[in-house]
Amino acid sequence: MPEEMVIFTRTYDFVTWIIPLTAKFPRSQRFVITQRLQSAVLNFQELIVEANSQRDTLRAKKLRAADAELLKTRLYLRFCERWQWINPGQYRHGSAMVTELGKLLGGWLKTVTSGP
Repeated sequence: MPEEMVIFTRTYDFVTWIIPLTAKFPRSQRFVITQRLQSAVLNFQELIVEANSQRDTLRAKKLRAADAELLKTRLYLRFCERWQWINPGQYRHGSAMVTELGKLLGGWLKTVTSGP
């Protein structure tokens, strides 16, 4: 399935962009929002890897859990922009990456749940 390879590559790109960026966030927030954002992003990556090794309903369950982590990521990105930890350009870039991941995930989930 071509989307699988793309989603893994795009997720890797997002992780390698966001994790170093969060290192610049205020020290006072490292164990609050920063940790939650990093966890949501890494959980998303782990869940799609796990989903790829599963079949049918187990795969769909992992993909739905990944979707929830992506929703959290969107929320934390909004907080980061609101509190000016990232600038508007970084927010647009990150949001575009998350939107693309959501589309790829949705397409994958659709193929899993629609059946043969």
